[in-house]
Amino acid sequence: MSPHRRAAQPKKSLDARSAKAVAYDLLARKAWSRRDLVVRLRRRGAPDEVARLVVAELEQKGYVDDPAFARQWAEGRAMRLGSRRLNQELRRRGIARPLAAAAVGLAFGPGEEAVRALEAARRRLPALMKRNPSRAPRRLRDFLLRRGYPAEVA
Repeated sequence: MSPHRRAAQPKKSLDARSAKAVAYDLLARKAWSRRDLVVRLRRRGAPDEVARLVVAELEQKGYVDDPAFARQWAEGRAMRLGSRRLNQELRRRGIARPLAAAAVGLAFGPGEEAVRALEAARRRLPALMKRNPSRAPRRLRDFLLRRGYPAEVA
């Protein structure tokens, strides 16, 4: 067999102890949402029930904290993205709708989203004006909408 082709080997199933070690290793690198950590453990070979039990235990110990994860995620990405996109990303990561909305609300103060959208527009507009000035307003609006800014802000 050539060194570039390996036979597909079945994944070794992780027991609770091994799954916990993998989870600690993952958490040492960055914060994870509850759902993302369960998915990652399952991908590494932990059965669904084992992954859920390990994550529940880590959540009880305070190592997995969805509200803190949501706040951190929203604050870290609010400089580049709008509230709609942040909400979508948090929902995709398994964060409950009210929790995601609260985290995004904390990331954007009153009127702050419009200010950030204006900054993004100022950075993007010169490139759009070079290409086709007559289409620049529509393309700028589309750019802001793709970034997740609400239509009334864009």
